[in-house]
Amino acid sequence: MAQSIRLVPETVRELAFGSIGAAYMGIGTALDNPVRILVIQNLTDVSLMFSWDGINDHIPLARDGYILLDVSSNKNREHGLYIAEGTRIYVKEIGTPTSGSVYVSVFYGFND
Repeated sequence: MAQSIRLVPETVRELAFGSIGAAYMGIGTALDNPVRILVIQNLTDVSLMFSWDGINDHIPLARDGYILLDVSSNKNREHGLYIAEGTRIYVKEIGTPTSGSVYVSVFYGFND
């Protein structure tokens, strides 16, 4: 019998514009699982900087922009690149947002 892997979402993480400042702020909680697909959405009215460690700048995103990282959707559980469980995504201002939120959506593989 073939083993299947289901793509399962974690609950979306959100941070509203009023909580985004000059220093990095975590967006929700750390990842609960090794992640195959990650989507970061900047639905604020300004460009923002995102970080994987809360210290270094990694991804600038324009207003109403997003990045989709599909790192392992076509691999099995033993072979593939994953975003590590426990990783947390951070955000800080490039400009000062006055509306909107940022979102982190993630999907992991679950073996039946």
